Amino acid sequence: MPAAPAEPAEVSTPPKVTAVVAVLAFGGIVVSLMQTLVIPLIPELPKLLHATAAGTAWVITATLLAAAVAVPVVGRLGDMYGKRRMLLVSLLLLITGSVIAALSDSLAPMIVGRVLQGMASAVIPLGISIMRDELPSERLGSATAQMSASLGVGGALGLPAAALIADRFDWHVLFWTSAALGVIVLALVLTFVPESAVRSGGQFDFIGAAGLSAGLICLLLAISKGSSWGWGSSRTLGLFGAAVVVVFLWGWWEKRATQPLVDLRTTARPQVLLTNLASAVFGFAMFSMSLVLPTLLQLPKATGYGLGQSMLTAGLVMGPSGLVMMATAPFSASVSKKRGPKVTLMIGAVIVAIGYALGIVAMSAVWHLIIVSAVIGAGIGFAYGAMPALIMSAVPVSETAAANSLNTLMRSIGTSVSSAVAGVILAQLTITMGPVTVPSKTGFQVILAIGSAAALIAFAIAAFIPTRRPTDTGKPTPVAANAA
Repeated sequence: MPAAPAEPAEVSTPPKVTAVVAVLAFGGIVVSLMQTLVIPLIPELPKLLHATAAGTAWVITATLLAAAVAVPVVGRLGDMYGKRRMLLVSLLLLITGSVIAALSDSLAPMIVGRVLQGMASAVIPLGISIMRDELPSERLGSATAQMSASLGVGGALGLPAAALIADRFDWHVLFWTSAALGVIVLALVLTFVPESAVRSGGQFDFIGAAGLSAGLICLLLAISKGSSWGWGSSRTLGLFGAAVVVVFLWGWWEKRATQPLVDLRTTARPQVLLTNLASAVFGFAMFSMSLVLPTLLQLPKATGYGLGQSMLTAGLVMGPSGLVMMATAPFSASVSKKRGPKVTLMIGAVIVAIGYALGIVAMSAVWHLIIVSAVIGAGIGFAYGAMPALIMSAVPVSETAAANSLNTLMRSIGTSVSSAVAGVILAQLTITMGPVTVPSKTGFQVILAIGSAAALIAFAIAAFIPTRRPTDTGKPTPVAANAA
């Protein structure tokens, strides 16, 4: 009797690429919203939380420090134990932090909530890494460009949305909204995003994680608090000194660890090192726009240069830049495919430099600043789309999440330095209007000029990135791997 025909082997259905890209990009936008979520509340936080202004400043600082610690650690855990798994953990932290903040009426629980929100910042580098593992090569370039641009998109769109909610509803609604968005992203990830089989395994480097976290906290705390503590104070100088010592010891340990948190040999490759340096400088340049334009828009017209607009209007002026970032992501991927991501990064830097230079001479009307923010947004969209391609073409697949997380961290350090520098300039270059002192027009122009110069420095650094033959995959070719 003939044997029954064998049952056909079950063939796994490939993930719906468009859905995966859309879900991960949406998740990146939601997480980046957390950076601008509380900006409309800053003047009112002391009254809302029954605390001092110095105390409520930690609502911002705590998020910054938590993100700096979480991004490299969660990225490495994603490489080891599963990127989707760590993405879900990050989203759960976001939801939990949002709920705690929404239930807060005092400072301590608010800071706890903001810390948990900051710990979700690894969603963007994890999303880029999942795309590298799961997407077909022809879609990878444009998808990673969109995911990387979501960092800027969320920040740009978050300000008008947060201002609108804060203006029309109780302030707690801001955090309930972020919790709801987090739940939506979590459900979408569970439904559409597969778990990658690419894992490095091994043991987690707890000493390396503790050392890097301590060094980053010392550095960023000194940068963010230096203006209020005094740049020459023993506290600030002590933190800077501690950061140098801790980072040196951390580097010594990482070079000797068998399974380091950050592979410094890979990080020292010219393509990775120069891309990270350019990212830090670019982060500095990008954040200048977020500091200058809203302030300029809201200053009273009596100054002669302020535009006397509301926070909501200021947010709406910034909104188009986020849309432009997302719109330019496909063009960024196209240029990277034809000419290489190095060229794309250089183009983005030039566009940003032009945008800031335009802002120096065109700041007397609302439409002027809309154009300025849109031009800068276009440059950011180009540059942010190129950075993950440069990183991923120079690192092993097993280190994708860690490498992208380090690149994201470098951008965050750049934005932190930008905030500190801009704060010093605006505090020094002022005019007096009756009983109050406000930043002068010259102060804004100096920051815009520094932003333009920083973009040109990023261009110069990018020019020295080793040229590689463009590929459709964004993954290292044998030639590229050997060259690295």
